[in-house]
Amino acid sequence: MSRMILRTLLACAAIAALAASSAHAAGTPEQRRACRADAMKFCREFVPNVKKITACMEANKHKLSPLCQTQFK
Repeated sequence: MSRMILRTLLACAAIAALAASSAHAAGTPEQRRACRADAMKFCREFVPNVKKITACMEANKHKLSPLCQTQFK
């Protein structure tokens, strides 16, 4: 029975770590607010892939709104 509890705890810890890293990868709420419209305008085809959206935004940095550009400095 204790092995089952240990496995459950380890699984919960892994899920929590994955969720935390995914949330961090998607940016802070301030970054998302500043860049949401630009992301949809220039990088819509990459949603929901955060890595591809970020690369697309970097490639289009000169086209982004001033507020969003400040998030990439």
